[in-house]
Amino acid sequence: MTITQPDLSVFETVESEVRSYCRGWPTIFDRAQGAHMYDEDGHTYLDFFAGAGTLNYGHNNPVLKRALLDYLERDGVVHGLDMSTSAKRSFLETFQEVILQPRGLDHKVMFPGPTGTNAVEAALKLARKVKGRESIVSFTNAFHGMSLGSLAVTGNAFKRAGAGIPLVHGTPMPFDDYLNGTTEDFVWFERLLEDQGSGLNKPAAVIVETVQGEGGINVARAEWLKALSELCERHDMLLIVDDIQMGCGRTGAFFSFEEAGIKPDIITLSKSIGGYGMPLALTLFKPELDVWEPGEHNGTFRGNNPAFVTATAALQTYWADGQMEKQTLSRGEQVEAALKAIAEEHADPVSGVADHRGRGLVWGLEFHNKSRANAVAKRAFELGLLIETSGPQSEVVKLLPSLTITPEELDEGLRILARAVRETA
Repeated sequence: MTITQPDLSVFETVESEVRSYCRGWPTIFDRAQGAHMYDEDGHTYLDFFAGAGTLNYGHNNPVLKRALLDYLERDGVVHGLDMSTSAKRSFLETFQEVILQPRGLDHKVMFPGPTGTNAVEAALKLARKVKGRESIVSFTNAFHGMSLGSLAVTGNAFKRAGAGIPLVHGTPMPFDDYLNGTTEDFVWFERLLEDQGSGLNKPAAVIVETVQGEGGINVARAEWLKALSELCERHDMLLIVDDIQMGCGRTGAFFSFEEAGIKPDIITLSKSIGGYGMPLALTLFKPELDVWEPGEHNGTFRGNNPAFVTATAALQTYWADGQMEKQTLSRGEQVEAALKAIAEEHADPVSGVADHRGRGLVWGLEFHNKSRANAVAKRAFELGLLIETSGPQSEVVKLLPSLTITPEELDEGLRILARAVRETA
């Protein structure tokens, strides 16, 4: 593909230097549909990014778009704070019927604000209020958001440094296989909890991602998650599962923790819960934890009614019959086979593929030469594929296609990826 250099001057002169994704994809996008994005010059890009997991059902999904347009055309409420509206009622009824009840969950639903970090902040605040303790345990290479409370339980040094103040009341512990299997799971954590001389303030809660997306596609085993849940119960700590990127079917099941057979005390959702890419976030918690006073935690944009409409349509369309989970797992097998072939072709211990890992439709390709992942992503863009990198040193190519992508589109993107790896060797 020949890419002409677009005029990016207004972004470079007016927009802040903090912008990031646009630096790796130096074009001006104009339209998007399904698994594709199109720039102003007419170039087509296959999207293996999906809004960082916000577009599980693709760009401008026609079913969700129709529901949204119908709602707007009848002058449905757009902004409603936390007022009761018909759109919110439909969402709550559908979420309870399609998602919570079939999974044996009786969690209350809180709308904490529009983004994932709002959901995490509410979860941390509630855990501390319930338990009367300040400390929260998180895990190495975790990412939970960019506001101060979320940053305090995030592992990435670069992101933490941006806070400008000490990030306190968070204690990191080793994530699954962090020590390469040389140490028994949770032996250090439990010893600290039991030792009166350890200096560890008893935590209110533990927060965990079942798959660390920004941390490098680190996949926690089901047995590790189950053991963590049991440890929390033994030591009177709440278990918070951050399902903001890995929930809404990304790993197969609607919630990423279902495989482990656990029921977290608190669950955070955002990104694809709205279905269409509009801001929406939920903090779910067991009924006995609902100790909030009215208005004790609020926000102007927690009642995004158009997002309620598209969220309801997404649940009714894709989650009422159980087919989405089967399809995602099948697509995941397709990705795994392709990545295995790439890894076998590029097995050089110095600059080749170090590992490939993932679940459902989130996968990572790690390189021994940590700078190579960025080179692969750059070449993929030139070839018409949008992929990002993750990991503490951006050493992992991250694949996050929409769940509605066709096998043919998926195969096309994987062929482009294989070519990009080959041409950056």
